[in-house]
Parts: sequence; C-alpha cells; structure tokens
Amino acid sequence: MFLFAACSGRGKAPLASAEGDTLDLRYAENLTWVDYPGYAVATLRNPWDTLRTLHTYVLVSKNDSLPDNLPEGTLVRTPLDRALVYSSVHCGLLDGLGAADAIAGVCDLRYINLPFVSEAYADGRLIDCGSGNNPDIERIIELRPDAILLSPFQDSNGYGRIGKLGIPIVECADYLETSALGRAEWMRVYGRLFGVGQRADSLFAEVEDNYRRLKLRAQVSSTALSVLSDMKYGSVWYVPGGRSPMGKLYADACGRYVFADEETSDSVGLSFEAVLDRAGDADVWLIKYHRDEDMTYADLRAEYAGYAEFKAFKQRNIYGCNSARINFYEETPFRPDWLLSDLIQIFHPEVKSLGGLRYFCKLEE
Repeated sequence: MFLFAACSGRGKAPLASAEGDTLDLRYAENLTWVDYPGYAVATLRNPWDTLRTLHTYVLVSKNDSLPDNLPEGTLVRTPLDRALVYSSVHCGLLDGLGAADAIAGVCDLRYINLPFVSEAYADGRLIDCGSGNNPDIERIIELRPDAILLSPFQDSNGYGRIGKLGIPIVECADYLETSALGRAEWMRVYGRLFGVGQRADSLFAEVEDNYRRLKLRAQVSSTALSVLSDMKYGSVWYVPGGRSPMGKLYADACGRYVFADEETSDSVGLSFEAVLDRAGDADVWLIKYHRDEDMTYADLRAEYAGYAEFKAFKQRNIYGCNSARINFYEETPFRPDWLLSDLIQIFHPEVKSLGGLRYFCKLEE
C-alpha cells in the first residue's frame, strides 16, 4: 500500500472500464471523475500539454479493503481527515464545505488571512510546515498527513524531497482553468476527497445559479463602462488576457475590458506607456493591494506619479481592494458569483439591488 501511495501517477492514464459512472463536470476542462465499484478515478489533464495526463488518482474509502486489479495511479484513501494544505484558497474552501477540521497543517502560515486557521494554530490543532517553496520535511513527517494539497507548476520534477515521502500529493490545478466557473467546479472533487461531496455539489449549484442570474442582470443594463485593472509591478504592468478567467468575468459583467482583444488566458506584460496609451481613457480602474491602511489617491500618486494621467484617476473613479483586510484571494476563486456581483455594481452604477460591494470600495482622497 505504501508503494502504491508513493507511485507518482503522473503521465499515466487509468485503465478503461465499462462500469464507470462519470461525474457531470460542465465547466472544468482539466478534470474528470469516474466512480467504479469499490473505487473512483480522478484524472487531471496537463494544462501545459493538453494531450497528456498530469496526474491520475485512484480513490478508495478508508472503510473498505483494497479491490483487486486497481488501475495505475496514486492511491488516496478517503475521506481525508489529516491533510497538509499549502494554499489559503483551499483552506478557505474547506472551511466553506465544513471540512476545516481536516486541515492538520499549512504552509506559509503568515500569509493566510483566515481567523479559523490562526485559532487552530494557536490551539495546537494545526502545524505550520514552513515555506511552500522549502517546506520543513521533519515537521511534515511528524504531522503524518494522509495527503498533501498543493498547486502544481510546469516541470515540477516530482516536487523534490516532498515527492519522496510516500505521501499522496494532490495537485490542485484548479487555478489553470480558463473560466471562473471552471475553477469553482473543482470544489465538487475536493468535496469528495474530504467526504462532503453532497455539500460541495449543493454549494456549486448555488454558485452556478447566482452567477448565471447575475450575468443576465448585467445584460439588461443600459450602461457599458470601460475598465482597466491592476498596477505596474516594477517596470512591467501585467494585465489579464481577454480569455483569462478575469477577462471573462469582465465580459460577463458587461464591462468593456480595454485588453479584451489580448486573446490569451495568461497575463500580458506591458510597459506603463503601452497601458497609458491603450487604457488612459478607461472609465473605471480596479486595483488590488496589500497594505495596513487603505490606499488613497495621494498614496497612489506618491507610488508613481504617472498614475495621475489616467482618466479614472482624474475623475476619481478608482476602486480598490485591500487584501490585507479583505479575503479576496481566499474567497473569489470558488465564489466567482460574489466577485461578479461587485463588478456589475461598479460597471453599472444604476444597479442598486445587489446588496453593496463585498471586495472593492472607492478610493478616498
């Protein structure tokens, strides 16, 4: 069993079976789940090479003995009840699914802005396993997790020492989906890993219904403001491509995204001059930042004087999200309906019935 768990499962497809019951995933492009008698198989498509498999998992209940003739893949005994979770995004999701008690350890604790994680650490119910880039192997061995949840990256080469511990590594490739609902739909598989599949299905149905209803609401609006996002980082200004989840969110909110014609699902690196030339007249500017105090127009100008050249700056139509105080990154990947509500209210000021903004607020002087 230890050897089976240590099997990487990367690049290998499961054996076919005519008896499988496929989970209906309508938005997620890089994930399949098939239930067979006595086990399930989850297959992750390689987002960087879509003709190949990134990872195959064979999931068997902890309450059952191992069936004969299991297909190839990484064995995971479910439900997980002692997981090491690298990302605050997935910690937040598990809390929303009622499975927070299954988080036995995290990485990069100081960057996780979730009270229940801080409280569990203070009470000794959760271990900080150090940096995600260089985790503390001894602590992980002491933790004895039943799985490690981490976000994959291209050419990971087995994740070094972590990949040699014989602990199943669940590669959380949801962030590589090309639509907001596609990423959110991964919650249905995470729910099954932690024994809360029905709750995950119910939550996703709520997210999907809200998202579709909000999208229709945006389509009947009489306004269509143009939008710019983010700020420069060093000498480069990274903007979401038109086919990225954020680019599609802007489209679903019926905002005229300035860089919608960048036909990529990745971010595009541009110079400040290029952004000013193409987006200087944008009606609305959305920024995200991480500060002890909320950013003001004076702060923004002090950070870079060129920002004052934008129309949205001059007309005081900039909306900011302070991620030091607001759980933007922890919530929006699996609650894109909440983010879409914010965008609709910003792009269509006449809409007054959606309950106010959750993540963004107008910058003060």
